[in-house]
Amino acid sequence: MAAWDLSVIVEDLGPDAAPITISVASDLHIGGVILKLVEKLQIKRDWSDHALWWEQKQRWLLKTAWTLEKWEVHADARLIFMPQHKPVKLGLPNGIILKLRACFSNPVFQTVMGICRMLGIRHPEELSLLRPVEEKKKKKDKDLSEDIYDLTEVPLSSVSRPCLYNGMPPHFADSDKLEAVYKMLSVTQPPPPPEVIAKQYRPASVVDKAHINGRWLDSSRCLMQQDIKGNDRLWLRFKFFSFYDIDSKYDVVRVTQLYEQARWAILLEDIDCTEEEMMLFGALQYHISKVSQSEPQMLCSNAALDDLETALQSLEVKMEGESSSASELLKTMTAPDLNDYLKIFRPKKLTLKGYKQYWFKFQDTSISYFKSKEESIGEPIQQINLKGCEVAPDVNVAAQKFLIKLLIPAPEGMNEVYLRCDNEQQYAEWMAACRLASKGKSLADSTFQSEIDSIRSFLAMQKTNGSQGNAAASDESINPHSLVSPRYHKKYKPKQLTPRILDAYQNVNQLSLTDALMRFLQIWQALPDFGLSYVVVRFKGSRKDEVLGIAPNRLIRIDLSVGDVVKTWRYNNMKQWNVNWDIKQVAIEFEGNVNIAFSCLTADCKIVHEYIGGYIFMSTRSREKSDKDPLLIKHQLR
Repeated sequence: MAAWDLSVIVEDLGPDAAPITISVASDLHIGGVILKLVEKLQIKRDWSDHALWWEQKQRWLLKTAWTLEKWEVHADARLIFMPQHKPVKLGLPNGIILKLRACFSNPVFQTVMGICRMLGIRHPEELSLLRPVEEKKKKKDKDLSEDIYDLTEVPLSSVSRPCLYNGMPPHFADSDKLEAVYKMLSVTQPPPPPEVIAKQYRPASVVDKAHINGRWLDSSRCLMQQDIKGNDRLWLRFKFFSFYDIDSKYDVVRVTQLYEQARWAILLEDIDCTEEEMMLFGALQYHISKVSQSEPQMLCSNAALDDLETALQSLEVKMEGESSSASELLKTMTAPDLNDYLKIFRPKKLTLKGYKQYWFKFQDTSISYFKSKEESIGEPIQQINLKGCEVAPDVNVAAQKFLIKLLIPAPEGMNEVYLRCDNEQQYAEWMAACRLASKGKSLADSTFQSEIDSIRSFLAMQKTNGSQGNAAASDESINPHSLVSPRYHKKYKPKQLTPRILDAYQNVNQLSLTDALMRFLQIWQALPDFGLSYVVVRFKGSRKDEVLGIAPNRLIRIDLSVGDVVKTWRYNNMKQWNVNWDIKQVAIEFEGNVNIAFSCLTADCKIVHEYIGGYIFMSTRSREKSDKDPLLIKHQLR
């Protein structure tokens, strides 16, 4: 074949350097092109990380065995010879900014996996990268004073299993400087000053919350294809709110960063909570801050001792199981009776104008209700099967409000049913029963009593101990405006907030650091709006904009004008979903011949496509599958 000249820009030579011209033929493979280029440069260095980027086509020429002809590269192609790994400034949920090397040639999903392996965060499929919020009034001196921790010399590890040395990944144990960075990643930050909270952007509406999802990067495309350049700023955040296999030994960084993301979501009112819950969150933050300063971090745990302790616990459980008597086993197999007077309310239904009292009976995974206890022998007014339903709490201990919200699956969406309990004990029993029934378990399940105990301990944390709180207020140093959202800065003075937070603190001050962090995350996950990501959409056949809420297990159609839930569709009722890339429309088919279609207004439809595929993938995870790309799940299910 005839030889022709190919010009290649070498990024390392600087922006003003002239392109390097080499003589090539169309049957020359990309590896040969790189070899000729390096020989002409006559610079002795490691070029193994470098590759060719085709600017016009926005693609990397990574298949070095392919010829120029196969790639369809001609003399007018603008090729740039550059490293595949470049530094980026990565903002973490706790506000720390790291400068590290990220892969610009792999899909973002794999780039995040590499970053998470380096930082010691397991299950990277739960996280992703997004563009930061633009700061309009940016002072020049702000960047100068900003602390950026340089990790560009730390290699990106290829080890998928967590390996700890003195309680941390080995590459952080190389120097005191790197060890200090790891401690910053794994130790919670002190409560932020009130003025810092006040300056942060706070979403004022669901539409504001929806705009963040337009900033997520496409997981299937590389950073270069999304106009990200070296030294650009990116945020690493948890994107999918379905957390798998949290282990306090291996997940120190993961739990800390998850706590920080949850804390800022509450402080910036990104997720709604009641006043009592806010005081409890404030108390837990205060306790976590105190304990993390006084309690030494478990960075020097002995792996052999940990394994021995685990083995002994396993043996103890096994021996306890073998010693169980026949009567104890029979007791476990016999389901307890659960029936009582409760009040029921169906929103938006004409049959019941308010809460009405009935006699309720729990059987297997269903509840039945009757006009009175005497009539419970006959046919019930209605029997509700709770298998696959959604169970959400609505509790205010101070006001003695104990509400259980049930979303019952139906062909046309979800039916809402509210149950009101009279007291704490009744609420704990019925809430535990509903949660088990939603998972397809009956009252005979061995976890029924432990679920009741867990709910009761959660309620106990919300109780106030007025006398103790007031006594503690005198000797405790606390800035309450650092622990609650700005709404309460305006509503209450510090001297009004301090006793209330310290009241709640009396219920959590005995918790260890790990238990306090996990309890904070547990309460966060129990909030009604937890895990909801919003996108403004236009449904097919509709003339108005609406909001689509994407949750870990369902899609929610929300009326934008009043904020009410119109319809709910569960993923386990989904038969298939498709995206028409030409008209940017998502079409979903559910069981019962239910079809919906919508176009996305505040984010690309690829974002919704990724959310649905990602959450379905999360629900099928096992330890072996967790490193696969969630975008492959659609093909796996087929």
